[in-house]
Amino acid sequence: MKSDIEIARSIELKKIKQVAEGIGIPREEVENYGRYIAKIPEQLIDEEKVKKSNLILVTAITATKAGIGKTTVSIGLALGLNKIGKNAIVALREPSLGPCFGMKGGAAGGGYAQVLPMDKINLHFTGDFHAITSAHNMISALLDNYLYQNQAKGFGLKEILWRRVLDVNDRSLRSIVVGLGPKSNGITQESGFDITPASEIMAILCLSKDVSDLRRRIENILLGFTYDDQPFTVKDLGVAGAITVLLKDAIHPNLVQTTEGTAAFVHGGPFANIAHGCNSILATKLAMSFGDYVITEAGFGADLGAEKFYNIKCRKSGLQPRLTVIVATAQGLKMHGGVSLDRIKEPNMEGLKEGLRNLDKHVRNLRSFGQTVIVAFNKFASDTDEEMELLREHCEQLGVGFAINNAFSEGGEGAVDMARLVVDTIENNPSESLRYTYKEEDSIQQKIEKVATNIYGASVITYSSIARNRIKLIEKMGITHYPVCIAKTQYSFSADPKIYGAVNNFEFHIKDIVINNGAEMIVAIAGEILRMPGLPKEPQALHIDIVDGEIEGLS
Repeated sequence: MKSDIEIARSIELKKIKQVAEGIGIPREEVENYGRYIAKIPEQLIDEEKVKKSNLILVTAITATKAGIGKTTVSIGLALGLNKIGKNAIVALREPSLGPCFGMKGGAAGGGYAQVLPMDKINLHFTGDFHAITSAHNMISALLDNYLYQNQAKGFGLKEILWRRVLDVNDRSLRSIVVGLGPKSNGITQESGFDITPASEIMAILCLSKDVSDLRRRIENILLGFTYDDQPFTVKDLGVAGAITVLLKDAIHPNLVQTTEGTAAFVHGGPFANIAHGCNSILATKLAMSFGDYVITEAGFGADLGAEKFYNIKCRKSGLQPRLTVIVATAQGLKMHGGVSLDRIKEPNMEGLKEGLRNLDKHVRNLRSFGQTVIVAFNKFASDTDEEMELLREHCEQLGVGFAINNAFSEGGEGAVDMARLVVDTIENNPSESLRYTYKEEDSIQQKIEKVATNIYGASVITYSSIARNRIKLIEKMGITHYPVCIAKTQYSFSADPKIYGAVNNFEFHIKDIVINNGAEMIVAIAGEILRMPGLPKEPQALHIDIVDGEIEGLS
């Protein structure tokens, strides 16, 4: 079979205005970024149509280094639904350069279920990530300048909370010192970098309902505290307007197409292990304004992406998914069943059976939100009929729908069975109204503990002294009503990346808490998770090149 990028190059793309017209977007509303990419104004959102559209969330079992394939399933489902005559649109996150050049090589789907042009989407796309990075670091520069220019007046900050960001995996930048050298270089102080998908600006962009809401949220960003313990915000800095200007184009959702010409909105890209893991509310609602069925995904496993999708994105936007699809692979289940990474392609029924406990726990969790669940089995060439039959029978016993996804190798035709199951389930057994894990009026500790105990399976929640002090500060600021966004490893229900399967009764330690006052959420950092990833021993960048004018190595 051809590589992902070879398949992508083999497909004759429609002009983006044709794609837009195909779903009912007027040509004059399309802002072209070349022939095959466009931005669409969020003013076209129709809340009445949003209410009628069928929103489908795609999530997954706990992530493994072998990959699970949520994006491929999401795109494949949109293809399959269109194959059976339904008006379906997919709404996804934008890829980050960090994992593209680190572990993944790309995040635009795979095989014959991709969003295109995949090379541009995986690289600089429409510049949204660069705009977010620039806006975030502009605040850093303006803050440093404010401190420098006003130090003679006796102004200073007792604590600076605002770090810098970069869309590159660079462990050397996690902790730095700025302002070294002569006094004219600024005030010497400790700082550090997070990756752009963890930026509060990214979260704000994805949660804003329009430009005025974007500006309001930017004003509220907490930068630090003065010596008399008063919060110092972007509003105090007086630059919210300038930062909004840098984001005025980035806030408009991006329209592209799939390998079969299906419309796809790709916008925003927070990671689910260190941020809230969902594409923008604007892109999802725009898709729902023009599609009868809209498929969206949330990052990593359901304990991360799906939980945050429901408790944060849906709570803040009013969205109500009609169905949740959980993606599973035989390889992933075997790994959660104790099979080593180098042997997961080999038949191992015992390992597969043991790994089903991970799936079962996710299904129970999803049902606790009132969700109707179906399982999409993402098929690999090494999977046996016996393995697939075992999973099918297990799903029958669980009372959840089951379908095999072959979209990777067959495109829409390989997802027709899954599409029919989705339509039938939504028509006959749609999800109930969302039941959130916690109430807005719960304390921050109660929110953290309800997620950690009810979703993850922890029995004891502990807090560092730093985290406890932050909670007291949150109470003092009167923002305990914010939802919590827990940052933890994607490889386990616990905070330990080496504990696979369906672990229960473990200690869950909150190391730090970050106040995202503009995004209006509290980020609780658990275990040793880092908001600036590092590169692997053999980064994907080693395999990316231009040969005879064509890009190689992206997938």
